[in-house]
Amino acid sequence: MLFLVQPYVPGPNFIMEQTPEELWKHLQQKIEEIRREIARVIVGQDAVVEQMLASLLCRGHCLLVGVPGLAKTLLVSTLGKVLGLKFGRIQFTPDLMPTDIVGSEILQGSAEGLRRFEFVPGPVFTNLLLADEINRTPPKTQAALLEAMQEKQVTVAGATRCLEEPFIVYATQNPVEHEGTYPLPEAQLDRFFFRIDIGYPSAKEEEEVLRRTAGLAAPTADAVADAAVVMELQEAVTQIPVPDDVYTLIVKLVQSTRPENEQAAPMVKKYVACGAGPRAGQCLLAAARAMALLRGKSSVSPQEVRAVLHPVLRHRLIPNYAATGEGVSMDAVIDSLL
Repeated sequence: MLFLVQPYVPGPNFIMEQTPEELWKHLQQKIEEIRREIARVIVGQDAVVEQMLASLLCRGHCLLVGVPGLAKTLLVSTLGKVLGLKFGRIQFTPDLMPTDIVGSEILQGSAEGLRRFEFVPGPVFTNLLLADEINRTPPKTQAALLEAMQEKQVTVAGATRCLEEPFIVYATQNPVEHEGTYPLPEAQLDRFFFRIDIGYPSAKEEEEVLRRTAGLAAPTADAVADAAVVMELQEAVTQIPVPDDVYTLIVKLVQSTRPENEQAAPMVKKYVACGAGPRAGQCLLAAARAMALLRGKSSVSPQEVRAVLHPVLRHRLIPNYAATGEGVSMDAVIDSLL
C-alpha cells in the first residue's frame, strides 16, 4: 500500500474514484509489465535495468560506461519502446557542432517568392536520447547537450523552445579507449543523476544471448505504457515517505565522502581529493524513493539507500594522486563507507 505524504492528484490516466490502495496496485502491475517486456529482449543485467528505470522515474540523466558490444544502445531503445516514448540517438564525433544537436534556423522560400527563416529541430527533441560516446565531441557541443539536460529547453537565434516531457538523456562512454576523446569535467559529470557501469554477462547469460539472436528474427518488446503513464510513475515517486533515520543516514554517508570532514572514512582521507556535494544527497534520496517503488515497498529503508550508493557517488568522488598511482577505484572507496 502507498501511504501518501501529501494529497495525491491523479493524472489523466487514472480515474478520480481510485483509492490509494487501487492506485498502488495499478502502479505495481504496470512496473511488472515493464520489467517483463524488457526481459524479452535484454538478457540479464537486472541491476542495470533497475537503475535505469530508477533514474527515469527520478527525471535524472544517466551516464552508461562499458566496453563496446554490451547492448547499451539496445537497452535504451528497448526501454523507449516498452514505455511508448520517442527514442533518438546521436553518434558523437569530433566534428559535431551544437546546431547538429539542438537544431538551427534555415532560410526557406515559399511559392509566393517570399523567404523566411524556419526552425528545424535537432535530435534533442525527443523523450529518450542516447548520446553515444559523449566524450568524443568537443566541450562546446557537450555543453549544448548538458544545457538541454539541465534546463529542459534550448535557445536558438534568441528564441527559447521547451523540450517535451519526459526528457531523459542516456550518455555512453568507452572506458578503455582514450585517444581522440574530450573527458567530461567534474562539474558536468555532477549533472548526471547516475553513473551506471555495465559489466560482462555471465557464461549462462552469454549463451542465452547467442540462442536468442541465432534466428532470423531477433526478439522484440511491445509498448505497455506511454508518456502519461511515465509521468504518473514519476509523480508517485515523490509521494514515497522517508523515515527520519534514512535522512540521517544519507547526510552521514555524503559527509563521510569529504576528506576534510571529521566523519570522513579512512579510505576517503587517503584516496579522495574532493568529496560529494549536496546534490549527491538529493540524488540519493530521490533514487532510494524510486527503488522503493520499483521493489513494491511502501516507504524507504536503508537497503534502498545502499542499492543506489554506487551509481550516485562513483562519478562524484574525485580521486587523488595516491588513488591513481595505486589503482584504487572509487567503487572500493564507496564500499568502505558501508
